[in-house]
Amino acid sequence: MFSDQQQLILISIVAVYFVFLFGLSLYMNRSVKTYEDYNVAGRSSKLMPLILTFVGTAIGGSILLGYMTNGYRSGMGQQWLAIGFTLTSIVIAIFLLKRIRLLGEKYNMVTLGDFTAMRYGEGARVPTVISILVAYCAITGMQFVAIATILNLTAGISITTGILIGWALLTLKTYFGGLKSVLLQDAIHGTIQTVGIFILFVVVLSMSGDWGAIADRAQTTGGENMLSIFNISPGEFFVYLLTIGGYQFVRQDLWQRFWAAKDLKTAKTGFWSAIVLGFLTAAIIIVIGVLSRFGLQMTEIDPALVYYEVIGAVLPFPMVIVMLIALLATVISCADSFFLAAASSIVNDIIKPRVRNVSDQKMLTYSRGSVVIVSIISALLALYIPQLVTLWITGSAMLVSGLLAPVLFGLFWNRVTKTAGIASMWTGLAISVFWQIAGHPFGLHPVFIGLPVSIITLLVVTLLTKQESHVMFEELKKTV
Repeated sequence: MFSDQQQLILISIVAVYFVFLFGLSLYMNRSVKTYEDYNVAGRSSKLMPLILTFVGTAIGGSILLGYMTNGYRSGMGQQWLAIGFTLTSIVIAIFLLKRIRLLGEKYNMVTLGDFTAMRYGEGARVPTVISILVAYCAITGMQFVAIATILNLTAGISITTGILIGWALLTLKTYFGGLKSVLLQDAIHGTIQTVGIFILFVVVLSMSGDWGAIADRAQTTGGENMLSIFNISPGEFFVYLLTIGGYQFVRQDLWQRFWAAKDLKTAKTGFWSAIVLGFLTAAIIIVIGVLSRFGLQMTEIDPALVYYEVIGAVLPFPMVIVMLIALLATVISCADSFFLAAASSIVNDIIKPRVRNVSDQKMLTYSRGSVVIVSIISALLALYIPQLVTLWITGSAMLVSGLLAPVLFGLFWNRVTKTAGIASMWTGLAISVFWQIAGHPFGLHPVFIGLPVSIITLLVVTLLTKQESHVMFEELKKTV
């Protein structure tokens, strides 16, 4: 794809970029003094960094590479990937954000486990942590795969070696910086990735000709249905809705950013802005994939490499460098956020409840150690399942099956009991994991089994157990 000289230039620039980010993490490390600085950025984030970190976390390597590939292979029906998570994000903004923010302020929450423990008792932390780790380690792992793909194409490095290089570099960067560093770097990454993607869209659109010509080419090749947004099966749509869409409700990194904002107004404005920008970005990524096939007529390429093929075909080499930096920015801004979310669960929900009178500095050390643990698990998953969207959907299914029902019902329904919540978590998680290991019996995705069982368990056990009172609802009545 690139000449030897171009490969040398690309790998040098990638190396310099990582050195820059590592130096920035070391610089920000000087201002990370406390446990809350590291995990929720001292609860003081301002609006623009918050918007860009929302977008940077939402638009990761799986979206830029995976969505473009899906658009190339399957057409405009893949827009339901973007529509699914946008619809759930709107529901969160309208109904959940204020409640989550107020509870976080009131009880100094750091993780989703803090909420489930408050609602269902300390026993809820363990299934919460397992669900979070399965999902976030999978999603972090797929960022390693994305970096490995970049290194493979630019420098000829094997995918396995690339995964290990990405693991080492991202682990070091995240280890020192914490969420304060992530927010600053996401402001940089979010700007680069958004501007880069929109520039690519404009270039591809201008080179593809008018829509009539594109439709004629699609019809000639038998792909006219691929230009329809309804070119998607109901089963595929519901998998996207219940995994990628459903997991938005229980995204710990999202809750942490609601708590990291300096106030409720900043959290609301930042999230609504990110919903609009994130949807537009995801939607045009899919369109680029479709246009590359029927507009640019790139019909003899590997769909998994469509991003690289497109930038190589329509841009001069200096702009190719910029677009590869944009891809790196996309991957890194997503990876370090998920790193921290999973690491926070380990230190806050496993270590912290089991240590007594530990200093804030010691908790900061535990936080950094947890980043290393998460990185190792993520790297192993990346080596085991090196497919981007598959890895994302698999991890999301575990998280949704284990936590969606108890979290949503627990936020709004006073009648749900502690026993019901914990039972719902364990059954949903266990069944979805079993269904995944069993290879999707009867062709059913794990989320179609785990989530319904989790909901049924929660309802049945709630009705069979004695109602309990929760001070949380009394507090919320005063403010919501």
